[in-house]
Amino acid sequence: MAMSRRDRLVLRAFSLWSLFVWGVLIRNMLKDHTHGFGFRAVHIALAVVSLTFAALTWQIAGRRRAAVLSDRR
Repeated sequence: MAMSRRDRLVLRAFSLWSLFVWGVLIRNMLKDHTHGFGFRAVHIALAVVSLTFAALTWQIAGRRRAAVLSDRR
């Protein structure tokens, strides 16, 4: 099943936004000294999981684009 160009762009925009938001959170958690280690560790772990989903989403959008391009040949 083909994915539209617009859908791929939305998925890539989601991936970039997630990278920005969770990257900022990680940076802030590493600099934060008002919360305990456990709190920061849990939030950084959640950020890593979300970044992994964002990377996979980017990869899926790219794979669908490659499939569309190969179908045109």
